[in-house]
Amino acid sequence: MGFVQPDSPPVDPVTFMQKPLMERMKELAVFWVEHGFGSPRMIHTIYLVKLVVCYAFGGVLVATLTSGLSPWDVGNWWNEPVVYEKFVLWTVLLETIGVAGSWGPLAGHFKPMTGGIRFWARPGTIRLRPWRRVPFTAGDRRTLFDVVLYLALIVAVLVPLVLPGVVTTSLHEALPDNTSGLVNPVLLIPAMVLLILIGLRDKTIFLAARGEQYLPALFIFSALPFVDMIIALKLLIVVVWVGAGVSKIGYHFSLVVPPMVSNSPGVPFRWIKRAHYRDVPRDLRPSHLASLMAHVGGSFVEIVAPLILLFSPYPWLSVAAAVVMVAFHLFIISTFPLAVPLEWNVLFAYAATFLFLGFPNHSGYAVWDISSPWLLIAILAGLLFFPVLGNLRPDLVSFLPSMRQYAGNWASALWAFAPGAEAKLDKVTRSAGNQIDQLIAFGYQPQWAEVSMQQAIAWRSMHSQGRGLFSLLLRHLPDIDTRTVREAEFTCNSLIGFNFGDGHLHNEDLINAVQRQVGFEPGELIVVWVESQPVHRDYQEYKVIDAALGVIERGTWKVADAVNEQPWLPNGPIPTRVTWSRAAEQPKADHGHDVGMGMLT
Repeated sequence: MGFVQPDSPPVDPVTFMQKPLMERMKELAVFWVEHGFGSPRMIHTIYLVKLVVCYAFGGVLVATLTSGLSPWDVGNWWNEPVVYEKFVLWTVLLETIGVAGSWGPLAGHFKPMTGGIRFWARPGTIRLRPWRRVPFTAGDRRTLFDVVLYLALIVAVLVPLVLPGVVTTSLHEALPDNTSGLVNPVLLIPAMVLLILIGLRDKTIFLAARGEQYLPALFIFSALPFVDMIIALKLLIVVVWVGAGVSKIGYHFSLVVPPMVSNSPGVPFRWIKRAHYRDVPRDLRPSHLASLMAHVGGSFVEIVAPLILLFSPYPWLSVAAAVVMVAFHLFIISTFPLAVPLEWNVLFAYAATFLFLGFPNHSGYAVWDISSPWLLIAILAGLLFFPVLGNLRPDLVSFLPSMRQYAGNWASALWAFAPGAEAKLDKVTRSAGNQIDQLIAFGYQPQWAEVSMQQAIAWRSMHSQGRGLFSLLLRHLPDIDTRTVREAEFTCNSLIGFNFGDGHLHNEDLINAVQRQVGFEPGELIVVWVESQPVHRDYQEYKVIDAALGVIERGTWKVADAVNEQPWLPNGPIPTRVTWSRAAEQPKADHGHDVGMGMLT
């Protein structure tokens, strides 16, 4: 891997693209083991400069200088409550603009590198409402009203960020020497109201702003007295940590770790990357080391360390657990995961220090110091509602409010275009072209740009959902080797300016919105889409969607069948069960096994 030049697969791009699809997937999956995406070091350097200079240093300057503090006197401001509040607001601002998570080449934004505001401040772009039954949200195009709401949200976040804090009675009682105060609670109300209003009309912006985590934080800042505020913030971050840790229990996360480590520029030795697979190049399922990393370094640490922080009465134990969580987030940053949530990880590393060491349990900020047990119950009920619902009914809740961050249990999809049909997407009103065209504009030769796009779907094949999605393509499309197959998350980024691994952003709602502008003919665009696995089921539900006809088939596959297969499906498609098809209008015969599903609605 060079600093400027990408590390490309050792293939002739012309003859490579003439091979059958699954042969290509095998070659690229094996290549991924040692090279990952092959991104040049320059790309990672750009991200690090953005993270350190723009986000961290910029955030420190804004938070301290607007609060009467010196940015150079770290010992004086690291545990100042107003600095933490403003760091949260700073993060919300950057996420809302679209220059934090899901930014740049590693998230599928090649040229331009920014999605976000380029789409959301432009009338006529695609808008996705979360629930059809909410009044005054009909339509799938962004109006001038939506643009005004969005720009007003940016202003509403900016105002409390730059204005000085105010001293409250509860803060003075807890910290009588504090002079910096807290963000004025009244100033947070417009931001919360606008985020909710926008969320009801456009789930994309709400999720991009990480509303599932920062909206509760803003509410806590504005509604609770100081000691209760700190305790509630501790509960919020622990729910996020533990929820993510619990979601990593199961089959999926073991398959996430090997390709994540392979893509990491922080892993210098190829033998370490290879050690995460059973038998390269014959068996690319996770090794015992990968499973250990997933369920000890992942699930165990992300559940136990936060619970220690929440309940430990011992300073030394709290320090040890905080160090573990800071190291945990630094490790995630070092892997540069796709969607690159780097700023989020820095904020959580700082929060672990600020909340649990700056306001430790033994100083009167423990859960048992909350002013009312009923308040504790209400906070927990509010924080746990969507994670519980989302894991039982993933079709109703995005995987972000479900607290399944990077757990591998994602709604996912692949798009398969008939020859030449992908170019029809140019009819969609948007602020970026197709990824293949972005790569060419970025400097790639057209043949190598296509190989790079193939690497994205090879990455999908290395995850549990990929084996099922490719199985559906092979079963439904006899001409699959001649089609252009794209990773839906990347395509989604070019259409709405954002994606964070959430397949709900590119389900049939997006496909229908695209179809209304493009007008694909039947068979020109076939999408295979799968929902996340519910916590109490051993299968996943899929859909096959024709852009021109709508959903043409529904069914299920067992997760165990997917994770036990190789990325290139040497034994053929995994077994699936069709529960409904447009052609038959009744359940079809099983393809391999019966998982006991009835008709899906």
